[in-house]
Amino acid sequence: MEYLIFLLLGGMISVLSGFFGVGGGFILTPILLLIGFSPLEAITTSLFFTVGTSFSGIIAHIRLKNILWKEGLMMGASGIAATQLARPMVYFLEARGWDEIVIPFLYIVLLAYFAFKMIRQGKKREEDIAVPESFSVPKLLAIGFVGGFASAALGVGGGFIIVPLIITSLGFNPKKAVGTSLFAVLLIVSVGFISYAVNTDIDYFIGLMLIAGALVGSQFGARMTDYFENKEMNALLGMLYLATLAGAVLKLFALNKTGLVIMGIFILYFFVRSSVKMNNRKVLKKG
Repeated sequence: MEYLIFLLLGGMISVLSGFFGVGGGFILTPILLLIGFSPLEAITTSLFFTVGTSFSGIIAHIRLKNILWKEGLMMGASGIAATQLARPMVYFLEARGWDEIVIPFLYIVLLAYFAFKMIRQGKKREEDIAVPESFSVPKLLAIGFVGGFASAALGVGGGFIIVPLIITSLGFNPKKAVGTSLFAVLLIVSVGFISYAVNTDIDYFIGLMLIAGALVGSQFGARMTDYFENKEMNALLGMLYLATLAGAVLKLFALNKTGLVIMGIFILYFFVRSSVKMNNRKVLKKG
């Protein structure tokens, strides 16, 4: 029964991953921490899961032509270099027993910042979101580096940092940002996972159950982007950050169950809203 729960959890998180282009790890890691995983176990398991969700999501986004390959490769290469700098920091924190405080605190700071940025972006009118023809290479490398460092330090794909930054700093179209981020994330997390897996024991069957759920979920999530306007996607991403932020804060106060409930409420809201959108589209087609 326990493994079936992880199968379902993987499916739900990967729908969000495919929709937002965030790799899934930044949602999964706080949930694993809330249910009792150690920080190192949560990081390694999340990176393993994110390899699966990113690969699956990329397949869908290739069909939708949402991936800018050159830009994704630049961010991915920069992010890979950053993972090798962040990993020693995590082992340093774990050896001194600081990881239980520092890692959730870093989540809180990052999530608060990006929740604010994406909710502001979601208030812009569709015609106000300009799409440039080319992108700054130094900014792409810097964003990839930050995403890669966060990936290895927090057990996330890096997409939850890359997506809002390339939207707000470089002017990416949100749908292109999602697909391009997933490509960069796949490169980053593959190297990050291998680096941790050498020294960290995890339950690989739980990881495989999470990925099995992801194989269906991320495909569905990518297709759902067609039902939403760009500004709606930005606003929803901001709300997702707020829900995850609440979970991270409550973890510090040992209110794990309350944190899980808050994250569950957002996930339920997202699926209900998506169902309404899809049903409205079907009604319009029939009319």
